Amino acid sequence: MTANQQWASFLKKYDPKIASAAKKALAKMRKLVPGATEMVYDNYNALVVGFGPNAKASLAVFSLALFPGHISLCFLQGAGLPDPGKRLLGSGNVARHVKLIPLDVLDHREIRKLITLAMNRAKGPFDPSQKRTMIIKSISKNQRPRRPAK
Repeated sequence: MTANQQWASFLKKYDPKIASAAKKALAKMRKLVPGATEMVYDNYNALVVGFGPNAKASLAVFSLALFPGHISLCFLQGAGLPDPGKRLLGSGNVARHVKLIPLDVLDHREIRKLITLAMNRAKGPFDPSQKRTMIIKSISKNQRPRRPAK
């Protein structure tokens, strides 16, 4: 099974609305971060796609995190980003995130500026001419439910 086929199988665990939004969010991120290596982690808490200049996880700059009720775009070095619009959520020492509700948050000017700034501050350069690659990094045996509790 290819990485893209595995990604599609992971999405089947989610409510169709979240799965559809995840596909659209991934397509937008692919345009915003050309040449990125996509690292997929089907973790205990969430399905995550990290975006970095190569397959080294520590160089990842962004991730999409899918939860049962929403998707977040994580800025993995977001604590140091200037955020005059106060769009970034979280209080940790390193990462920040924005909830993609609605999905067009990725089209907001402030978010696009934050994405560009984060890419410019990346520890490794992104090569837009590099062919995009998706790698399945890990699949947890134990996982929280991927659909909201009823």
